Amino acid sequence: MSKGIGDIGNIMKQAQELQERLAQVQAEAGNKTVEGSAGGGMVKAVVNGRLEVVGLRIERQVVEGGDLEMLQDLVVAAINQGIRAAQKMMAGEMSKVTGGLNIPGLT
Repeated sequence: MSKGIGDIGNIMKQAQELQERLAQVQAEAGNKTVEGSAGGGMVKAVVNGRLEVVGLRIERQVVEGGDLEMLQDLVVAAINQGIRAAQKMMAGEMSKVTGGLNIPGLT
């Protein structure tokens, strides 16, 4: 009977170690950034692993063109592309730790 308890303790220890490693990877990846762009690179959004927009670059020509609706669409498209890239990056970082296991809520 004590063997079963020892096995459970070992499993719990491994689960805790995995949880700690996942938290560390999330923190490290949260500091990494990716870029999304739209309009052939006329608008670029930089997004970190925490899915925060940390930068936005708009080429002067887009602003000088005066088409506000187009500019708004390009900004939204660039940010969305950046978010998708950040999600993909985070999923890749997490799969390194989980060995490809699909663990709900981690990405």
